[in-house]
Amino acid sequence: MPRLIAVCSVHALRPDAGAVGVTAIDKRPIDGPVRIGPYGVYADVQASRKHHGGLDKAVYAYAQEDAEYWEGELGRPLDPGFFGENLRTTGMDVNAARIGERWRVGETVVLEVTMPRTPCQTFARWVGGADERGWVKRFADAQRLGPYLRVVKSGPVRAGDPIDVLAAEPGAPTIIDVFRGP
Repeated sequence: MPRLIAVCSVHALRPDAGAVGVTAIDKRPIDGPVRIGPYGVYADVQASRKHHGGLDKAVYAYAQEDAEYWEGELGRPLDPGFFGENLRTTGMDVNAARIGERWRVGETVVLEVTMPRTPCQTFARWVGGADERGWVKRFADAQRLGPYLRVVKSGPVRAGDPIDVLAAEPGAPTIIDVFRGP
């Protein structure tokens, strides 16, 4: 059964060389239940809603299985929140999620898959800057992107909650299909 390993929120805003000047990519697990509302995890920050937030990118999910792949590649532990994700999942292939697919998380929250994450230079700087040259391409080529989700129904979630994949439109593209383009 797919489930949440962690629910993550911003730990601290960090200075960043990008256009906004700060990044909220530094996310850490939250203890206990936390509310998810229309703009995502309560108390989270989206420094750039143009690229990483707003209603259609309210929540970002990343799989433990994909994090373990990158732990092997990078040779270091990558705790929940490292990828800037709000939800660290296990037991499901989040990259096979279909656009429009809905997930019930816990008892009440319903999320809808909207699009894949597109890796950016802020993410590359966070991962390791000059030590990880070509990170954006490397991350994209591995096709372990994780989806953005919109909030259909608000409510509380917590680590350990089950994730039920609800109906998806038959034939809808996966997030990887959308990322690859026509």
